Amino acid sequence: MEYADLGQKFVDEISKTVVGRDRAIRVMLIGLLSQGHILIEGNPGIGKTTLAKAFAQTLGAKFDRIQMTPDILPADIIGTNVYEEKDSKFDFRAGPIFGNVILVDELNRATPKAQSALLESMQERQVTYDGRTMKLSEPFIVVATEVPFGSPGTYPLSEVQSDRFAYSIHMDFPTVNEEIDVLGRIDEIETRTCRQIITLEELANISQAAREVFVSDPVKKYIVSLVNFLRTSQNLKNPPSVRASISLHKGARAMAALDNKDHIVPDDIKFLAPFVFWHRIYLTPEALTAGITPDQLISEMLDQVPVPKE
Repeated sequence: MEYADLGQKFVDEISKTVVGRDRAIRVMLIGLLSQGHILIEGNPGIGKTTLAKAFAQTLGAKFDRIQMTPDILPADIIGTNVYEEKDSKFDFRAGPIFGNVILVDELNRATPKAQSALLESMQERQVTYDGRTMKLSEPFIVVATEVPFGSPGTYPLSEVQSDRFAYSIHMDFPTVNEEIDVLGRIDEIETRTCRQIITLEELANISQAAREVFVSDPVKKYIVSLVNFLRTSQNLKNPPSVRASISLHKGARAMAALDNKDHIVPDDIKFLAPFVFWHRIYLTPEALTAGITPDQLISEMLDQVPVPKE
């Protein structure tokens, strides 16, 4: 089956609502196919939530939204036992985490206690409540938005929480032409609902095709070499975990499947690397003082690590 046209239709449909974010949309589709959660970062008012909602609308899946605030509790996310008087017993009332596509809006406005309610679900695709373990729906993906840390009422994400996200997307302000385009179509954008592009059956088929993509030993070594480049950097407080390697590996397979390829090429890895590593780079105080940025380290990594021959 040819998947490239389907992937392009997905990008084109969301682009009618979200202007100038084609790369971000493609990464979100890759995340869905590789079972990788997505973190969207950027200033308020630049379309993070709009992008996440449009993404959910193109899928034939159950969509739930969790608006994070400083007073939200884990039970508001997972669910809670509710006493049913007619039956004289407690029944579990499931929270929004039991959907397929979960939009967690402004994740870092929630306290660490509330953020921790997502850890088990994002890693093990299950939740445990009152001694009972419950499996989540399939597919299951968390798309979280985050405002810059330091804004009023924000809490930093722990490194454990950040590492649960396979990919991060950094949304900057649109270009002049893109913003003019938004103004010209604002009435349509605000009222438009994206049509469904991919069914759950098609999603399962593409995901299976991605798992069958061949990854050569030199390409696997290239992935690990990129991770190890950052692990040996003196500018990082903590090195990227094995999840970084896994996300790069699984994401590149999904990208190859979308391009109707049966194997990964180094360019697939290079495309995804910034999205995999950016949120996993924690700079030392000395590096921050010297003006070093995550983008700079990622650029050095891609320039200096030898690329295998295809």
